[in-house]
Amino acid sequence: MRERPSKAKRHAKVLQIIREKSIETQKDLADCLQEEGFDVTQATVSRDIKELGITKVPTGSGGYRYFMPQERVHEDSSRRMRRLFQDSVISIDYSENLIIIKTLTGNAHAVAATIDETHIPEIVGTIAGDDTILVIVKPKAAAISVMDMFNRLRAESGE
Repeated sequence: MRERPSKAKRHAKVLQIIREKSIETQKDLADCLQEEGFDVTQATVSRDIKELGITKVPTGSGGYRYFMPQERVHEDSSRRMRRLFQDSVISIDYSENLIIIKTLTGNAHAVAATIDETHIPEIVGTIAGDDTILVIVKPKAAAISVMDMFNRLRAESGE
């Protein structure tokens, strides 16, 4: 039986495809995803486009193609991070300059990606497994403040 790629991996592949190819329709995008080993329907592709904030822009030749506006990525990353922390994070703990985040199974990559997208200066990097994220913090003294920020994200109510 074939392993089903996670939503985070599919979203990453969608973004890669629209950066590298001129994709004009949801069917084109679904076909590209299927060529890459993702078993998707047009409804799944439609949801992915909406969740990722992908828009259509004119190509100059009278057609349109899918596009990911960079300002949208930056604007939405903190809101997405808050939502993911509220929906997916089970616990947060630390030791020295390392923070361990436990998530629901299959969600660690998505949470780690949003942490990386925010470019928090004290975070050197993240390593994600299936349900655990290792966050490396520098300097060591910043670990508690970063962990407190993560805990606040979990506790904040949505908009």
